[in-house]
Amino acid sequence: MDRRSFLQTTAAAGVGVSLSPFVSVGQTRDASVSIGLIGVGSRGTSHLRGLLQREDVDIPAVCDTKSDNLTRAQDLVQQSGRARPEGYGDGDRAYRDLISRDDIDGVIVATPWLWHVPMAVEAMEEGKFVGLEVPAATTVEGCWELVRTAERTGSHCMFLENVCYRRDVMAVLKMVREGLFGEMIHCRCGYQHSLIPFLFNDNTSFGPGTGSVSSWRTEHYVKRNGDLYPTHGIGPVAHWLDINSGNRFERLTSTATKARGLHDHILEEGSDDHPKADVRFAQGDIVTSTITTANGESIVMTHDTSLPRPYSLGFRAQGTDGLWTVDNQSVHVEGRSPAHQWEDWERYQEEYDAELWTRYESEAEGAGHGGMDYFVRNAFVESIKQGVAPPIDVYDAATWSVLGPLSEQSIDQGGEPVEVPDFTDGRWMTADRSFDPDGAF
Repeated sequence: MDRRSFLQTTAAAGVGVSLSPFVSVGQTRDASVSIGLIGVGSRGTSHLRGLLQREDVDIPAVCDTKSDNLTRAQDLVQQSGRARPEGYGDGDRAYRDLISRDDIDGVIVATPWLWHVPMAVEAMEEGKFVGLEVPAATTVEGCWELVRTAERTGSHCMFLENVCYRRDVMAVLKMVREGLFGEMIHCRCGYQHSLIPFLFNDNTSFGPGTGSVSSWRTEHYVKRNGDLYPTHGIGPVAHWLDINSGNRFERLTSTATKARGLHDHILEEGSDDHPKADVRFAQGDIVTSTITTANGESIVMTHDTSLPRPYSLGFRAQGTDGLWTVDNQSVHVEGRSPAHQWEDWERYQEEYDAELWTRYESEAEGAGHGGMDYFVRNAFVESIKQGVAPPIDVYDAATWSVLGPLSEQSIDQGGEPVEVPDFTDGRWMTADRSFDPDGAF
């Protein structure tokens, strides 16, 4: 049996062992867990509001270097009927006082991207169960540091990729695993979303002190050229293709267009003598990456955030017997659909709806991002309570996030292929699936 056949056979059979060499975080906590939050800006506050809806979560401490954010978070906790949490905000390293506390089980990191790795690493070293926002890291070295720290300390790091819990995405996952599309061949995904309103404060300014996201995220567009935000798209695709559980990403190629959108916006909204008019953005307006896998599938991934356009993650799941596309919410299944015609998605959504959604639909209502946020937070909390590895782990965090810096490398090398690291050290070949749309959480 050749290597590809072996991999496909083992994946189909579902044989293997847990990918994680550290499957326990201690004794099960039936009553409640204590969670600290590092970063309570827009995203962190959204997580805080969701956690405060639960009776099994205590919030003893929060951290943010902006006093307004910190005070708002403390007020929210106190208004929920809980004790006012301790606030840490005195300098960039104030988070260290939070993670060193003995009364905190888990830590959510929702800060600017460059802080993700040091904060998560130090929290794991303190024995905390980390919930890490996306992307996990912006460098290949940072991805390795997360994995090696988790393995060395035995601490867990759950990647808080909420799109994996999107309702249609989970239904497609069930269809894929039940063989409705046959053998998987090709997928598409991306982050296609005009971020111009977020990348500029007062329409044209950005940089330190200008606002929330514009104070730090826009600088990535000035200095980097690649797929800066790959995980919303690639996370669901990784589950469809059993990445890290019988399959793996092998290599990637990326190309970028010229950069015009953000510069043109400054000139249109400001003038030629605007303070930012001379800024030259490195980030191409559209970055296209192609990924190949060990099992022979291909993936096309698109980053498109600096031109006017509607939102879409561009999903497509295609196999030997059919396909689903997100932009027209249509599906075609050979032998079931009318010949050469699309079917409406609605009846497939109902037939293959994930049990997680049918079970927790009322709890997810209004939880953020169409309900997805409820599920990713619930998985984080329940993993801590039950003392088990999370369904989206540090290997997923590294494997999905590394595609960003690898795309930068490929673009810099004129579109040359780059190898995707195997963060699992070969355990992907026999590892069980950890993400289950019909699971407990």
